[in-house]
Formats: sequence, structure tokens, C-alpha cells
Amino acid sequence: MCGIVRGESMNSTTEPTGTEHEAIAARLREELARRRISRQALADMARISLSTLEKALSGSRPFTLATLVRIEDVLGTPLRHAETAPPAEAALAPEHMGSYSRPAVRWIEGEYLTLRPAFSDPEAIYAYRTLILWDDDAGHLRFTEHDRADSAFTQAGYVSMPNLSGHTYLVTSEEGQYRMIMLGRGTRERRMFGLLTTLQAGSGSQLLPVACPIALVPMDQMPDPQFGLIASNNLHHGACREMLDQATGNDFCRWYG
Repeated sequence: MCGIVRGESMNSTTEPTGTEHEAIAARLREELARRRISRQALADMARISLSTLEKALSGSRPFTLATLVRIEDVLGTPLRHAETAPPAEAALAPEHMGSYSRPAVRWIEGEYLTLRPAFSDPEAIYAYRTLILWDDDAGHLRFTEHDRADSAFTQAGYVSMPNLSGHTYLVTSEEGQYRMIMLGRGTRERRMFGLLTTLQAGSGSQLLPVACPIALVPMDQMPDPQFGLIASNNLHHGACREMLDQATGNDFCRWYG
């Protein structure tokens, strides 16, 4: 969960007044649009209902302090009295992640439809949602996965963006075990393609190293996205396959036998 640094002028212990609600809603709508995050995604991360969020944004129900604190913590951005809050100091990610600054990587923050081949059926595609956001407390980008059919294998970790290669790495590190997505430079449409390396569950307790192409596409560019296993006879399969094939077809990654 992302933290937040609040300005001294912000009163974090009182409910917002009636005149503040409209300004807070406008600020929140701006943040969602800038980061390209859906209202459902924000509600999931803040652990509030979508109905609560929708009513607060529309003005039919005021924001409660508890709701605001959760939303601010997720976004790492103050929404109350934001205009009087002092500017945050420029932050740099740790050196081993590429020493990137937040302004330099704002373009990557958002919600992505993630596509890869299904390990159980090479003709099928596996789809889920990935969120990339700045973590104020940690001082770097983090990613989390959502809407995976195999929820037990949901991943989360940090984002490395070194200047040396110009690639983006989504890394899960858990008790010495690693899983990594290596993505080429983003296209003008903010789409990213590359290679996933992970472990596949084999027979019994056996784990097999596997690799496959992967695509991350801004969610708003794939209308009516479907998650889970997308079989070859699925209406969404053609569009997803065409998108995923760009990983190898446009030379974002290569196979060597």
C-alpha cells in the first residue's frame, strides 16, 4: 500500500466540510484520468465499495474521513487542501532499480491488460490486470496483479527501469525466489511488449522454469476486456492474439533454439 506525506496545513483528523467535497471530487477525477486508473481499480486497492466511490464522486454522498485516508494512501497524493500542501521533494528510486525519478516515469503509471500464452494450451491466451503505481514510502514504482483466474499465483513486486538497457523490469522477489517480466521501450500508445520468465507447476511439487512473450496494454485501449483463459474460439481471442504477437513480430523479444 502506498504511503503519503501530508502537508502541515492539512487537518488529517477532521471530516471535510461541505464546501470541500466538490474540490476533492474534482481532484480525484483528475488523478484517475492522469494515471489512467479505473474507478473499480481504485475501489479495489482502497478496499472500499465501488458504489461508495461513485456516490462520493457524483456528490450524492459526502466523502468520509476514513474513505479519504484510504484513497490518499493508495494514490500517495493529498486530496484535502491539496492547493496549500507544500510540494513533495523529488524522489529517486534506489540505484539497483535504475535511480529513476518520479516525474520521469509518470507515463508508465496506470492500469494494464496483461496478455501471455496459456501454459496449458498454446493456442489459448491468459489475460489479467496489472497496476503500476508509485510507492511514496518506498520511493519507487510497484506493480500488483489482479483478476487472475489462478489467484494463488498472483504476483506483486517492484519496477526497475535502468538507463543502460532502456528496458523495464517487473520483478517479484520472495525468499530468494525470482520471477521477472522484461519489457522493451513503450510505444507511442504506451503499450509494452517483452518476455516473462517464471516457474510453472509440474507434476507433484515439481516447478519448471518457463518463458513466454507478454504484452501490457493500457486498459482503456482494449474495450470490454476479458480476464482468465481466452480459448481460440472466444470472440476476444483474435484481438488478443494480434496484440500479443507483436512481442515477437515487432522484435521486442526473440527465441533461440
